[in-house]
Parts: sequence; C-alpha cells; structure tokens
Amino acid sequence: MPLATDWATIATFATAVGTLVLAIATFAAVHSANRAARIAEAAFQANLRPVLVTSRLEDPMQKIRWGDGHWARLDGAQAHVQLEEGNLYLAISLRNVGNGLAVPIGWYVYPERVTALDAHVDPGQFRLQQRDLYIGSDDLGFWQAAVRDVTDPVYADLRKDIVEAEQFTIDLLYGDHEGGQRTITRFGIIPLTVGNDEMRWYPSVGRHWSLDRPDPR
Repeated sequence: MPLATDWATIATFATAVGTLVLAIATFAAVHSANRAARIAEAAFQANLRPVLVTSRLEDPMQKIRWGDGHWARLDGAQAHVQLEEGNLYLAISLRNVGNGLAVPIGWYVYPERVTALDAHVDPGQFRLQQRDLYIGSDDLGFWQAAVRDVTDPVYADLRKDIVEAEQFTIDLLYGDHEGGQRTITRFGIIPLTVGNDEMRWYPSVGRHWSLDRPDPR
C-alpha cells in the first residue's frame, strides 16, 4: 500500500529551510553593511586626520606674539627657545602633512633627551594651550608656549637647558577640529651653534602616537 504524502510536514520543513536561508542571507547582508560602514567611517576619519611634523627649511618666516608682548621670528624648520626677563619662551615651526585641520590641545616638556622608545605620559598630565592654534592641511603653522613661574617643577631644569644649550624634548598633543583623532607627536629640540656663535634650535620628530584608534606599532 503506497505511503500517504504528509503535506503538512513537507510544508513545515520547507518553511524552516526558507527561514534558515533568509536568516543566512540577512546575516550576510548585515555583516556586509557593517563592514562597508566601518570602511566608510575609516575613510571619513582619514580625511580628518592631522599629522604634524617640522616645517621645511624653505618655508617662510613667521612672526609670533605671546600674550605678555614677547615677539619672536620663527624661521622654517626651526624652534624658538629664549630666556627673557626670567620667562622661558618656546615655539616650533610646523607643517601639517595630514588631511585634516590640526588643533593643538596641550604639551608636555621633558628637560632632557627622551627617545622614541620611551612612553608618553598620560594625556591628563599635559599642559593645556592658552590660545587656539589652527594648522590647515598641507599648510604651515606653529606651536607656542611659555613657562614664567619660577616655582614650576620644570622651570629650573628647562632654564638650565636654555642657558647651557642642552637638548630637551616636547610632546605635543593635538587633534582634528571636532576634538577627535587625538595624536601625540614627540619633538626633540636640538641646539646648534652657527655663524658668529649664533645659537639656533632645530626640532626633530621622533614618533607619533594615535590615542583614539589602535596604534599600528
């Protein structure tokens, strides 16, 4: 006697298979969409990412003024390091080689030579900038700061570096115009005597650290 076809069971099984296929297709679509979204976000962030390095020797001179009336002439590829009336003035001529606008956030000074292998301090220990500085993509700009308080923990050692022309180090914390893409770039500030005993200071990039995304190193 031939077996009766159980159409109800077949229909249930077919429905289950169809649901499984739809679930797999949905998962694949969602996974693909998420991956596309991550790629788009990464591309968007890359378009905002600033990267600060030292400027070029052929870059034009910049005139910089501090809030207390101190002025400096800052030539391309150089730093301004000066002791005047007990105040310590610092500046670096910079160029932004990234795609996004660079906005310095803060800085940390080491009164000695620090290498690229030495870790940076916590960003919360950085000194905040007292004025907003903006450096456009593929454009020239500068960073500036001052130490005026003789009781500041770094004052005595930094003053000694300036007087005795000793190398020191500055970590510069900056980000994009939206406050993201935070990066720390380490600059060695190196003294060099030229001409008739004229002292010049040259910054040299040691390393970049990305704070808001996995660091590739």
